[in-house]
Amino acid sequence: MISNAMSTPIDISEKAGVRYLHFGSEWIQGAMRLRQPEALELDYTREMMAGLLLRDGLADDGGVWPRRVLIVGLGAASLVKFVYRHCPRARIDVVEIEPEVVTAAQQFFRLPPQGERLAIHVGDGVKFVLQEGEPYDYAFVDGYDRRARTGALDTLPFHLALRARLSDEGLAAYNLLGQARGHAASVARIVKAYDERAAAFPSCDSGNVIVFAATGSRVERSAAELRQRATRLRAQTKLDLASVVSRLEAAGSLPRGKFIL
Repeated sequence: MISNAMSTPIDISEKAGVRYLHFGSEWIQGAMRLRQPEALELDYTREMMAGLLLRDGLADDGGVWPRRVLIVGLGAASLVKFVYRHCPRARIDVVEIEPEVVTAAQQFFRLPPQGERLAIHVGDGVKFVLQEGEPYDYAFVDGYDRRARTGALDTLPFHLALRARLSDEGLAAYNLLGQARGHAASVARIVKAYDERAAAFPSCDSGNVIVFAATGSRVERSAAELRQRATRLRAQTKLDLASVVSRLEAAGSLPRGKFIL
């Protein structure tokens, strides 16, 4: 347990070789398998990386996408570590409102050191996005408090502001936790902000729903392309997204056999 100025403490637990981050409750805010610290342990974090199936750019393929990445909500640094390792040409900005979460990520979850490729900003994600700066190719929104509330991160003004910060090859991935009233209102706000260029993936095993939104050039991938890219991605990074493609097909999310944003 870490003592801090938050209303409840940060708790660190371990079970079956996995270390977990909690904000004073049973909600899991992040996880790391001790023998594979750079792997994505939780289903929803793996799914948030599905943008690598939608845009061209892995370094192993000679690509340069994404060049700039924004991560709102640090948690156990899972997304940061994966992007840092497998997207070596990317510059990463992380925004985390609680400095104690940064400390926990450094002490317990092997957060990479700050430098030319990684900058940690302690502050409000909404205010950060409203600032001027270079556009981002890939943005992740995964910010929750101890009661699983997103606050202003789940509002139309924030989504519009984030859209304005994305590049001509931009993608945003939003993590929506299970909610008593469902995800429909949250999804609708994102869809509206991106002029219908947004889609919710079928709920993963944890109950999380990941929404992808796009700016700039059209995203169009056939089911066959998605499967091929998933196979290549697994060979390059050990990240297996084949089940994501299967769920998209089973849910009817590939009209005429294509995923389009």
